Amino acid sequence: MNVVSKVRQELRKNVDSHTRHYSGSFFKEPVKSIGVKVPVVTKIAERLFGQIEHLSKETIFGFCEELLKSGYVEEAFVACRWSDFLKDRYEPEDFEVFEHWLNTYVSNWAECDTLCNHTLGTFVENYPKYVERLKQWTQSQNRWVKRGAAVTLILPARKGMFLDDVFEIADKLLLDGDDLVQKGYGWMLKEASKQHQEEVFNYVIRNRAEMPRTALRYAIEKMPQDLRKEAMKK
Repeated sequence: MNVVSKVRQELRKNVDSHTRHYSGSFFKEPVKSIGVKVPVVTKIAERLFGQIEHLSKETIFGFCEELLKSGYVEEAFVACRWSDFLKDRYEPEDFEVFEHWLNTYVSNWAECDTLCNHTLGTFVENYPKYVERLKQWTQSQNRWVKRGAAVTLILPARKGMFLDDVFEIADKLLLDGDDLVQKGYGWMLKEASKQHQEEVFNYVIRNRAEMPRTALRYAIEKMPQDLRKEAMKK
């Protein structure tokens, strides 16, 4: 039995009826869910990675793609965890692999955020020039690619990195009509505000007349109450 079959067997041995029943309630779009709790999926991913970590990165990426193709959120989560476990082995050409996965297989916000927050976020920290590719994503017709342009910078922004790029991506997504894209760049701004509160506050004030309220509320969520009140004024 290959490792992908083992993943599927382990997931199906750990189905939780409550999780299976309610998993769809977190999404607006239809999702394929086996019904396994996230902490359990994480443990399965970690345990089975130990059986394959000696293999080449390309072989493991092949397993990840096979899991992503299934369309099940739990299998996608395992794939994203495995690709993140390989972060010490990333090379520039891996960006094309991750971009392909995002364009081809990601079909909901959970898969988007899991892949982009960790795998792609770490990748752009290692290879900062690829932030320019994220800016190109803002013009995509794929909502998950557009959201990915922002949420890839969540963890770097939390560390205070890429502030100018954060604002440029927010500018490009500012008037996007998709609420999940709005929430994505609002979240990016919120994380950036943890190290750059004044700069993010000033950005919000400059753009509040046009910025959708969904994005604005996300962006200021962690700011002091007086700043939040000022930002919400029309």
